[in-house]
Amino acid sequence: MTQRYKITFAYDGTQFAGFQRQPHQRTVEGVLTKIVNRMAKQPDGTFGVYGSGRTDAGVHALAQVAHFDFPFPIPADKMLKGLNSMCPLDIQIKDVEIVPDTFHARYDVTGKKYLYRLSLGPFTDPFKRFYTAHWRFPLDFNRMETAIQDLVGTHNFASFVASGAKPGSRIRTIFSTQATYDEAVQEIQLEFYGDGFMYNQVRIMTAVLVEIGMKKRPVDDIQRLLAVQDRQQARLTMPAHGLFLKRVYYPGDDPEHSEKKRHDRD
Repeated sequence: MTQRYKITFAYDGTQFAGFQRQPHQRTVEGVLTKIVNRMAKQPDGTFGVYGSGRTDAGVHALAQVAHFDFPFPIPADKMLKGLNSMCPLDIQIKDVEIVPDTFHARYDVTGKKYLYRLSLGPFTDPFKRFYTAHWRFPLDFNRMETAIQDLVGTHNFASFVASGAKPGSRIRTIFSTQATYDEAVQEIQLEFYGDGFMYNQVRIMTAVLVEIGMKKRPVDDIQRLLAVQDRQQARLTMPAHGLFLKRVYYPGDDPEHSEKKRHDRD
């Protein structure tokens, strides 16, 4: 009888071709699947690792979640040590829980929080180049801070979804947003917390906010984009390496937004 484990882990997405397994590519899912099967002494790859959702090449995670089944029980603390002893340096297992076999890392998700980091200044900081997007043009942060609030609520986000997204409803709910500016390090951080995000949605929303900060769009243009539901009018997509999956929520994690929703998730 197998035992199901829930793992929370961080990874640096720089050297990964995204989360999802792909032939002849180094991916987060692929690396973790090999580790789990090596620990389980299953060279044929019997046991799969199922994440809360996919991230693109170059995108990072502070607290991604996945589950897997294991052929014999191991205490959670021993599983944590065992996995970390085999992980490459760009993956760290932060927590391991033993969960019922009804738990599913993807389908039980009630919300996700993403962080986008934008470095300002005339030149690219060599120590931040893989972890922030760089923007050398002047930005009006106050306009961005005002505009980001228009994303909150339940909307059709068709204007903010890349063409490669799966077919289906474009309606999502964003529970909260936050924009902060750290003058000391010349960095803007944008947070988006919602019930689910579609392909490139956060990077497209961020690009629109950047254009608003550059005064290339009116400060209330997000309201118009939500109404027209036309991707061609949003245009730009920000680079992947500024994006972090910050947290994945499950029932009970956030009582205010704990209702289970089964959207197609990014």
